[in-house]
Amino acid sequence: MPDAMPVTAPRPDARPGFFAGRSPGRAGLAVFANAGDPPLAALPEFTAMLDENGVDCLELAVPFPGSVTDGPVIRRSADRALAGGVTPDSVLDAVAAVRPGLRRLRIALLVDWSHSVKGTDLGDVARSVADAGCDALLLHGLPPRLRAAHYAAARAAKLPLVTTCYAVSDPQTVSEAARHASAYVYLVAHYGRSGTSAAADPHRLAAALTALRAEATAPVAVGFGIRTRADIAALEDLGADAAVVGSAGVARIEQALTEGRDPVEEFASFVRELLRPSPEHPAKGNPS
Repeated sequence: MPDAMPVTAPRPDARPGFFAGRSPGRAGLAVFANAGDPPLAALPEFTAMLDENGVDCLELAVPFPGSVTDGPVIRRSADRALAGGVTPDSVLDAVAAVRPGLRRLRIALLVDWSHSVKGTDLGDVARSVADAGCDALLLHGLPPRLRAAHYAAARAAKLPLVTTCYAVSDPQTVSEAARHASAYVYLVAHYGRSGTSAAADPHRLAAALTALRAEATAPVAVGFGIRTRADIAALEDLGADAAVVGSAGVARIEQALTEGRDPVEEFASFVRELLRPSPEHPAKGNPS
């Protein structure tokens, strides 16, 4: 990854923090996608659509095979992207090309340590991601022994970090995630692979949110099992700052590709469903 020579995008240092534009009582929205699914050439259209529709954050993954934390939907998505020739270098170049034109949307780059950066100086990784114009980095699968170096590298590069923990994580893990998150904390609602049907325990989620807020200065976004507007409304009731929607959206991309339809248009329809108030879950203020 650090061998890439991406077009350097302007750093968005003057922009407010993640999910800062949300209305009171309304959760922000982050959506997940593998870079290259839809095809990387469609990223300008895809990100512009998200920006125009009021999505706060795109968690854009550099695709890697055989993820142990993902279910079949996201695994197939990564395989499609890899089959299309997507590389870490091409992802950074694509982000650098689209980032200057975005108004609201932020891009948090998800990079797998083992597949994409293992053996590489973490300072070089952070600088490459920052120079491409990414708003934050989520480094997946980083060995615990390298965390201190990762935090220091991000600080040196002025690159905000997404940290992760589970609703059932031990207090030490929760505390570390809270203290080192400078973009947002990704609170995983339950154990298992993405796209599974396990229901989150609202009492446990509420306790985890309380524990994180005691130390975190960054917002807390909850993911895993979030598929509908009703799911997001339930997180709003718990006081989450944002919801992260992954497999449900990726499945819509896959369906569109399988049926020969435009995946960007299909995803736009899905985003509107997530943001549209319903009689059962009316809006608590308009999304900005």
